[in-house]
Amino acid sequence: MNELYTVAEIRRIEQTALATLPAGALMQRAGAAATQLAQELLAARAHARVLVLAGPGNNGGDALEVAASLAAANAHVTVTLFADAARLPPDARTALARAQSGTAGFADPAKADAMEALRSQPWDLVIDGLFGIGLARPLAGAMRAMAEYVNELPCPVLALDVPSGLDADTGDIVGPDGIAVRASHTISFIADKPGLHTAHGRDHAGKVSIAALDIDRALFPPAQACLNGLRMFAGALSPRAQNSHKGSYGDVAVLGGAHGMQGAPLLGARAALHCGAGRVYACFIDEAPAFDPVQPELMCRHAGDFDFSQATVVAGPGAGSAPRTHQLLTQVLETASPLVLDADALNVLAADATLQQQLASRKAASILTPHPLEAARLLAVSAGMVQADRLAAARQLAARFNAIVVLKGSGSVIARPDGMTAVNPTGNPALATAGTGDVLAGVCGALLAQHLPPWEAALAAVWLHGHAADVLVKQGSGPVGLTAGELIPAIRAALNHAIANARQFAAPGITPAARPQS
Repeated sequence: MNELYTVAEIRRIEQTALATLPAGALMQRAGAAATQLAQELLAARAHARVLVLAGPGNNGGDALEVAASLAAANAHVTVTLFADAARLPPDARTALARAQSGTAGFADPAKADAMEALRSQPWDLVIDGLFGIGLARPLAGAMRAMAEYVNELPCPVLALDVPSGLDADTGDIVGPDGIAVRASHTISFIADKPGLHTAHGRDHAGKVSIAALDIDRALFPPAQACLNGLRMFAGALSPRAQNSHKGSYGDVAVLGGAHGMQGAPLLGARAALHCGAGRVYACFIDEAPAFDPVQPELMCRHAGDFDFSQATVVAGPGAGSAPRTHQLLTQVLETASPLVLDADALNVLAADATLQQQLASRKAASILTPHPLEAARLLAVSAGMVQADRLAAARQLAARFNAIVVLKGSGSVIARPDGMTAVNPTGNPALATAGTGDVLAGVCGALLAQHLPPWEAALAAVWLHGHAADVLVKQGSGPVGLTAGELIPAIRAALNHAIANARQFAAPGITPAARPQS
């Protein structure tokens, strides 16, 4: 499991480790790890031109260590130090002295002519060491101007610990009008951080690698967040028994389809069918079609005539907000059926405190799949507040409604009522199109119907959904113009591959779950 740690947790780990180490040891280790990665990015290019941005704290000291090491390896290094040398922390002053004793050059960011000369250089690599995890104010003045300059460069940019200007906990950009360095690569020291993988993090952190700096693992507390991946849910997957039938794999009922929105439940139902549910019903609030001509295996029903107590229910795709929707949602919440709430079901829920209490009191599995605006309505805040701390918003929803919550978006966040969260690393902008949420809800429903625990079902659905989009984009089917329906066969392929290789992917000590035969 790839653990994610908050800034506060990492500071406690760091302080405990520093108490047992010689002065400067962690900074030297950080500098060595970053230097190795920088040299890999330079691909043994002779006399490479490297720009190093060093800030006023220990992150700047890390950058100075890298500058000294790269200069010693014959790179042409130019350092811009955005700090008063006399006020640097002790370890950073030592690193500065080392860099000054070598061949690295220094450009004073306070001198316009020096900055103009710097901007005319063809850089092969930029090292961002302006600010690490401690940034509490937006980049301003000369540092903001430097970030704007770096973000226009075509060369690789290596951020040390976290791209300057990015909140390591939340992935938000610091400040209401802030800016962050857009790195192609980030080397995260001590442990990985959630902000590198959600919200703006995925656009600014680039490819993330971890340098644990040889800190004793005993100093790390149990993580309350992690990156989602196959190892997180492979233990719940297993090949199907020969002695099984459609009843072995559950029924899914997708409730939605108000006037003009009948395509939404069809997308969810098709996804559920392709992800292994034994029988799938598309239950329409408005008039039901006789059948789905694209997927005739689906059974179309009028929602008012359907017994939702006998199936895993996916409620909300295209459901609208009419009184009939409210009535049907009340009926569904009264059942003991596993439940996925999406789209309009969440909006109806947000407007009714009685329904919210009904949901929170349920004993059966519940998964909520809001996008940020739907989450904001449920929390009675703005979407901006949700996006400012996506992990906190998902945790709050999970605790309030006693449910697994999937807060969709770049780096979707999956949260449990006990506060455990996972950030999903798969997916891309191809998913920013109508209907992809309906497909995700259908996948969640299919996995619940096949008896996956709700946590593993949500983890698997989100990962497979994003992975399918990644595969399709790699094959040239996006990101522009990919449709939700195209995801469904790609998700099926990914699910079958995961099941076939479950033992390989499962975490040590976890064996794939047995699948019921009746």
